[in-house]
Amino acid sequence: MGPTTAGVLQLVALTGALALVHIPLGNHMARVYSSRRHLRIEKWIYQGIGADPDTEMTWTAYLRGVLAFSAVGVLFLYGLQRLQGVLPGSLGFDAIDPDQAFNTAVSFVTNTNWQSYYGEQAMGHVVQTAGLAVQNFVSAAVGMAVAVALVRGFARSRTGELGNFWSDLVRGVVRVLLPLAFVAAVVLVACGVIQNFSGIHEVGQFMGGSQQWNGGAVASQEAIKELGTNGGGYFNANSAHPFENPTPFSNLFEIFLILVVPFSLPRAFGVMVGSVRQGYAILAAMGTIWLGFVALMMWTEFAHHGPAFDLAGGAMEGKEARFGIGGSSIFAVSTTLTSTGAVDSFHSSFTGLGGGLTLLGMMLGEIAPGGVGSGLYGMLIMAVIAVFIAGLMVGRTPEYLGKKIGTREIKLAALYILVTPALALVLTAFAMALPTPPHSMTNSGAHGFSEILYAYTSAANNNGSAFAGLNADTQWFNSTLGLAMLFGRFVPMVFVLALAGSLARQTPVPATAGTLRTEKPLFTGLLVGAILIITGLTYFPALALGPLAEGLA
Repeated sequence: MGPTTAGVLQLVALTGALALVHIPLGNHMARVYSSRRHLRIEKWIYQGIGADPDTEMTWTAYLRGVLAFSAVGVLFLYGLQRLQGVLPGSLGFDAIDPDQAFNTAVSFVTNTNWQSYYGEQAMGHVVQTAGLAVQNFVSAAVGMAVAVALVRGFARSRTGELGNFWSDLVRGVVRVLLPLAFVAAVVLVACGVIQNFSGIHEVGQFMGGSQQWNGGAVASQEAIKELGTNGGGYFNANSAHPFENPTPFSNLFEIFLILVVPFSLPRAFGVMVGSVRQGYAILAAMGTIWLGFVALMMWTEFAHHGPAFDLAGGAMEGKEARFGIGGSSIFAVSTTLTSTGAVDSFHSSFTGLGGGLTLLGMMLGEIAPGGVGSGLYGMLIMAVIAVFIAGLMVGRTPEYLGKKIGTREIKLAALYILVTPALALVLTAFAMALPTPPHSMTNSGAHGFSEILYAYTSAANNNGSAFAGLNADTQWFNSTLGLAMLFGRFVPMVFVLALAGSLARQTPVPATAGTLRTEKPLFTGLLVGAILIITGLTYFPALALGPLAEGLA
């Protein structure tokens, strides 16, 4: 079997598996967030945090809950890292430096999981499990909660109430993420991923010296790392490390974990708004972009440009032989089109155009299918903009799901899509203009520019993957990337929840003969076109200076 055929078969198997779980998992999540019943363990948690799960919240109260919970998470994780030197199970590692501790705390709380450190050389068992792994669960649950609040904004009318943040947060962890992560961890252990709390071991003699590896609860952290679209690896090599991702099957299973919740949330959306066909329209837009990017990535990486490429069957530099070009291409597209950031290959070693595709995937706004929760609310924001454009074209007041898209709604949607490009492009410009930051670039020219553009695009879009080749462990990058992650996560959430509150207060308008049918393929095509055009106009100059210049050279 040739490498191209193997890649296509992996894509077919992955698509089939996602299709099988789409309806049952989507229906389950819709029931979870619509139920009035609280599990006993959930009641204990509510009592412990002093929350009343039955109290409905306005969008401002919901936002205060999101921000307060996340702020506590940043402070706790920062303190845990700064105290690592005196904690048990630290494996002898010292406390993390202040700038790196700030960057890492913000990174994991914002579901970005950008890492400017070597995991196996910096973090002990307590920080990894009680700090980083816990944030993998709750940061994903926060994104899901905000998405559900926006869905309720479309589903409800004549009220300003969007549900209860604490209830949505706890249910997302207890009823969705924990059960799925438990099953996934068992599968990963069966595949050979390690799960222990052992110390540091010497692994033989290599070139006159010994190599050391430490163990850890890797399978359990790997499961939620992918399932919650987090991406922070236990080891520096991330999902290219054999302790995290040992076989081609585990590689395909981890891609499945990355995509399963984001691709199932449109079903939950359709069920909650009372029209599953609306969910299928959103799913079709996500799936079209994802499949298109996978096809383009495989084409760029399988294209032969000389004897070395012919012998290897494609661009194998920076890719694991056990995964091949097909598995690496699918993983790279899936991790950058979601907010995962995990990597099983070296994105900097992809072809110029292939590296550009990983950048473009993040620049779309992490919506195809996007991060857990953030992908759905990002796509719904783009749907609002697509409806507005369609309304301008035919001279009608735009409507979506029975709600009018007026001045307030379109302003909030426009502000949402402007935040991350502004952060990524402005900070990239500063980093290139100032004398010190470019010293962190390993490469010069277009590729070096792509390293910095990739870093800020990854941070602002809460992706977390790195182009590599950039020394990001400096005070400048730790601080500015941390700020990009903070503002890129929470400023858009302000606009999402404000939009949800505005929609929930409206009185539904009945559909007429002139109403745009947003469940039809025509709207799906309009939505995909709007996403690509808006992204292209925003980022094309920057892409032309980096990956396009390199790829066309």
